[in-house]
Amino acid sequence: MGKFDVLVIGGGVVGSAIARELSRYRLTIGVLEKNLDVCYETSGRNSGVVHGGFAYDTGTLKAKLCVEGNRGMGQLSEELGFAFKRCGKVLVGKTAEDFEQLKRTIAQGERNGATNLRLLNKQELHDLIPTAVGEFAMFSENSGIVDPFGCTVALAENAAQNGVTYFFDNEVTAIERGKDDWKITTNHGTYETRWVINSAGLGCGKISDMLGIKGYHVIGSKGDYIILDQRMGELLPMPIYPVPSNTYMGIHVTNTTDGNVIIGPNAETVTDFSYYGVPQRNMDYLAESASEIWPYIKKADYIRNYSGILPKWVDDNGVIQDFKIEIRPELAPNAVNLVGMESPALTAAVPIGRMVVGMIKEYETLEENPSFDPHRKGIIRFSEQDDETKAKLIAEDPDYGELICRCEKVTKAEILQAIHNPLGVHTMVGIKYRTRSMMGRCQGGYCQMRIAKMIEEELGVKPEDIRYARKNSWVFTGEVRKEEA
Repeated sequence: MGKFDVLVIGGGVVGSAIARELSRYRLTIGVLEKNLDVCYETSGRNSGVVHGGFAYDTGTLKAKLCVEGNRGMGQLSEELGFAFKRCGKVLVGKTAEDFEQLKRTIAQGERNGATNLRLLNKQELHDLIPTAVGEFAMFSENSGIVDPFGCTVALAENAAQNGVTYFFDNEVTAIERGKDDWKITTNHGTYETRWVINSAGLGCGKISDMLGIKGYHVIGSKGDYIILDQRMGELLPMPIYPVPSNTYMGIHVTNTTDGNVIIGPNAETVTDFSYYGVPQRNMDYLAESASEIWPYIKKADYIRNYSGILPKWVDDNGVIQDFKIEIRPELAPNAVNLVGMESPALTAAVPIGRMVVGMIKEYETLEENPSFDPHRKGIIRFSEQDDETKAKLIAEDPDYGELICRCEKVTKAEILQAIHNPLGVHTMVGIKYRTRSMMGRCQGGYCQMRIAKMIEEELGVKPEDIRYARKNSWVFTGEVRKEEA
């Protein structure tokens, strides 16, 4: 399989951010990802909120790296071409106890380096968000929302453009330390590398054990969500949160970069890290709870539900711990071990990547890559362009004049660019995450089969080989009927 300088286990937002930061140097880098794309687990199943850094204990890595990531998110989105809006967010309260908690939250945020935090009275809250319900609120002006799929894909594609090789459908089954290197075995063979980085997300505990760094107890915190139709987006200019507890931000209402509204999450401890079902009782609970701060939730506007699982590292008493980012040379030389990369890891991904590189630099000198390019050009969203630009695009490529997804107004040209993406991903959801096709009101009822046909024709694959998202998620199993000759 070849020998690498660095192999990153896990290609989610953190793993891809690490790979991108490493690609600034003259290194041979690979990423082993067990799924068929980079955001099929925690990185693509979250609220898409860029946190301000006020919710984490002072002095923790979560606080430090979140504040740093928040500050840099604007520049990162410009470099990589993904959607980000610094719209702010509010934490609304109703009781005297809530008010005192918000004052403590502001004080903690300021100690953490978060800025532009202030209290709002009822009238100020109403002026800012007329649809919010509360007696007062804390306003975090620097908070925002991000397209989590776009961010993760952009980091990965830019890493690939700078020389990183992604190996999908490669689940690590064994790790062995040799004299001078590591041998990492997957379901597709064995890879050799001088350095290994555990960025396995939900699998971080398992990989840590394989490295010889044993004893981390990682639990899953499953959160369910409801997605509302885009017509509701006009009523929500920024996320609305309840007053947080010490360990849980509560069920909130969040606008998205695409104009939808999402409700959730709840928090349920799970041991099965692969089950993403959402029971009806949980949806009812989400709607009831969130209606206390935003009373505009109606079943007629539901278009989909989903869930995500956070990997939380806990101690023997079940207390959630800080990020763990470590090198333990006495147990696992030339290995960087990341455990418990839960929220706010999406916000903090790039600072986490920089920290990992800095730790490696303590052990060896890294030579800069003179050809590194931090910029990545994403797929142009035709529907967001002005009329003059649309006419120009159609003149240059007539495929921009053909709509494939009517709900989200995604053109054939955009679908084709997604099919030929730099990572070589060709699942249905891979196209969905890159273009927003199949994300509208009809959830693919009109466009899904057209996209499947385009994948078949463009890549020369059989219909039976097209997968929806995961390894065994076949879209077709055979023909319903065969046409007679």
